[in-house]
Amino acid sequence: MTMERKILELKEKIEQAKMGGGQKRIDKQHKKGKLTARERIQYLLDEGSFEEIDMFREHQCHEFGMENKKMLGDGVVTGYGTIDGRLVYLYAFDFTVIGGSLSKTVSNKIVKVMEMSAKMGAPIIGLNDSGGARIQEGIDALSGYAAIFQRNVLYSGVVPQITGIVGPCAGGAVYSPALTDFIFMKKETSFMFITGPRVVKSVTQEDVTHEELGGAMVHATKSGVTHFTYEDEKELLDGIRELITYIPQNNMEEPPEVKTEDPVDRIDEDLNYIVPDNPNKPYEMKDIITKVVDDGEFFEVQELYAPNIIIGFGRLGGKSVGIVANQPKHLAGVLDIDASVKAARFIRFCDSFNIPVVTFEDVPGFMPGTKQEYGGIIRHGAKLMYAYAEATVPKITVITRKAYGGAYCVMNSKELRGDMIFAWPSAEVAVMGPKGASQIIFRKEIKNADDPEKKLQEKIDDYREKFANPYVGASKGYIDEVIEPKVTRYKLIKSLKMLENKRDENPSKKHGNIPL
Repeated sequence: MTMERKILELKEKIEQAKMGGGQKRIDKQHKKGKLTARERIQYLLDEGSFEEIDMFREHQCHEFGMENKKMLGDGVVTGYGTIDGRLVYLYAFDFTVIGGSLSKTVSNKIVKVMEMSAKMGAPIIGLNDSGGARIQEGIDALSGYAAIFQRNVLYSGVVPQITGIVGPCAGGAVYSPALTDFIFMKKETSFMFITGPRVVKSVTQEDVTHEELGGAMVHATKSGVTHFTYEDEKELLDGIRELITYIPQNNMEEPPEVKTEDPVDRIDEDLNYIVPDNPNKPYEMKDIITKVVDDGEFFEVQELYAPNIIIGFGRLGGKSVGIVANQPKHLAGVLDIDASVKAARFIRFCDSFNIPVVTFEDVPGFMPGTKQEYGGIIRHGAKLMYAYAEATVPKITVITRKAYGGAYCVMNSKELRGDMIFAWPSAEVAVMGPKGASQIIFRKEIKNADDPEKKLQEKIDDYREKFANPYVGASKGYIDEVIEPKVTRYKLIKSLKMLENKRDENPSKKHGNIPL
């Protein structure tokens, strides 16, 4: 065979591989409103940057007639490319090939690019659209999943791991995404669950649809499994591209720096008037965040889950920061089980990848009640404390209003190695609110007064003046500086610049035992 003929054969095989399961299945995919694996890759990566690996790999199963169903590349497309010029590795399940089911070959292809991502120190992105384990391969398919899980764990905290759920993801398949750092889901066409509606019906007698059981909105609002939800696949892929701009390539690098025209010393007078005079009146914490960060850009994570706490990425002076903030508009910003776990995992991600953590604090305490206590608020609240205490990245807190009791301790207090603690003049730092404290301390005096309500109000006013302010904490060194709200941006950027060479470490150990 001549070289010309061999080259022609190569080109034919490439075209064959690019067609996946064939035009009919591609058309069927499009009718469902879904892109194909290669279309997703093409849209996600910089134009012309994708280099495919293992295009001609085939499955090795010869049971149940599978020897007649071999397709080039099998059920996944793998390779590498760039996003904004930065290297990433990725794999995208191809639903047009045997439903994107996972064979041993599919697993081997995924494991190969995961190992390459760790060696080269670049993010790994997975796009899931799969029918699950390939039943015909039995234990080989299960072994394939376990091999992927092992790499997810080994490379956690080494390179960022990102998952896009753009189709079905069920059974054991859900655990790889769950082990990754961030999950993106598309509404309506994607779902995640351990057992499907049929099994649920047979075991529990519950009638539930795929969407009700494991749709994007269920995981965005109720379970907290997903971090981002989108109406459209292209919006989802744009979201992944945006996330990449905030995070470093690996745990040995600093986050990327983005040029900004937003002045370091920009003053925002509106910040002086955001916190209401009435301590029980809510306000929008996101208004503070967007007024402080570069160009008002805040990339929120898990926006719809546990909205009493806010997490996400922003930039200060061009450099990425992770932001954690209590939200007075929801449950008065109280810490409950969901909020504690949500913030704890985000803080641990930031610490793994050298991203400073900025905390905006307005917290009245932990959520009371039997539901929270029986649910383990002690254990789950301890996760948040553990995450802050363990983190060695620069950590800055701004107390805007309430910082009460154990919640004050948890939210990056000075004793948890908070590097800089700022407080606004409106800050109230105390064991509890003035009313509760007065009712305990002056109980007898109030009870015996001619007008108990008047006496209680006098004691509340007195307590607030003496203790519920930032100056007691500042006088003892727990608060580093009381600042005018309008200069918050300047103070944060100056502090981060001062802290950029910070060195802190934890005692030598295999790993700690976070209260899971």
